[in-house]
Amino acid sequence: MERAENERLRRVARQLDQGNTSLCLENLLIMQENDRLRRKAQQLDQENKALLAELKQHEQGTSASASTNLKQPK
Repeated sequence: MERAENERLRRVARQLDQGNTSLCLENLLIMQENDRLRRKAQQLDQENKALLAELKQHEQGTSASASTNLKQPK
């Protein structure tokens, strides 16, 4: 009886160990994907800021040009 119980406990321990290994691997893959997405988000944020700065410069240029045109006599 005790031998059967020990064998059952070993089986359960082995299953738990396999499950733990599987979860650790899944966690590692999730962390890697998270890291990849974080880097991509940073890249997109930088691109967004650069485009916004470019747009503001363009708007300032257009605004300055328009006000110059208004001041010139026709």
